[in-house]
Amino acid sequence: MSETAPDIRHSARPGGERLAFRKAEGAGPTLVFLPGYKSDMAGGKATMLFDRAVAQGRAALLIDYAGCGESGGAFQDQTLESWRDDALYLVETQTAGPVLLVGSSMGGWLIMLVALALAARDGAARIAGLVGIAAAPDFTDWGFDAAQRAQLARGETLYEANDYGPEPTPTTAAFWASGQANRLLTGDPIAIDAPVRLLQGQQDAEVPHGVALRLAAALRSADVQTLLIKDGDHRLSRPQDLALLAATVDRLFEGAAKDRP
Repeated sequence: MSETAPDIRHSARPGGERLAFRKAEGAGPTLVFLPGYKSDMAGGKATMLFDRAVAQGRAALLIDYAGCGESGGAFQDQTLESWRDDALYLVETQTAGPVLLVGSSMGGWLIMLVALALAARDGAARIAGLVGIAAAPDFTDWGFDAAQRAQLARGETLYEANDYGPEPTPTTAAFWASGQANRLLTGDPIAIDAPVRLLQGQQDAEVPHGVALRLAAALRSADVQTLLIKDGDHRLSRPQDLALLAATVDRLFEGAAKDRP
């Protein structure tokens, strides 16, 4: 974003950076959107969901991880764990009650880690549901070839061509090690019991659609649905993709409302 929008606020995480967020008050559960790698809360999917939540009188929270968007810090100083902790800090300080976690690409990995941490701290009732959009759990494992993994293991930063901008995309050794330490597709059940919806394009050149199937199988929840979009790419940002995302979120909101005593 070229300039700070009036509704962007900031909060400094203890021991961390000054984090930017947008917050809408309203009926719960609170929708929380976690962006992908090198992305921020100004993206089309995040903005669409936030604007719809505002129009419908629902609570919503958008965030920028440290080193991204309007938040402080340097991108290359961050790790998967530090971004998880950024998200946890803002969820715990800016929301109350159940949350509906939506994550895109790497954000789809982070919503799982955040849900596990929130459930451990606050109980399973804190998690109303999760929506992964081209969710990329464990991409530090399957997303790099042997030579790239060896380079990262040597402590070197990996630079790759960026389809979304002129600058190459960096992956630091610290980020890679953090990802490897927080893998979810290890064979053990992922202890999440909330409803989960996974939207995955079969033409996704970055996340093979088999990852969504592996994630669905690994989740302990019995209420998991994987929606494969045959002609969908990684972004899933076409009008029909956004309509599917909006409808998926709406159904989870409606289900959460029915479950409330």
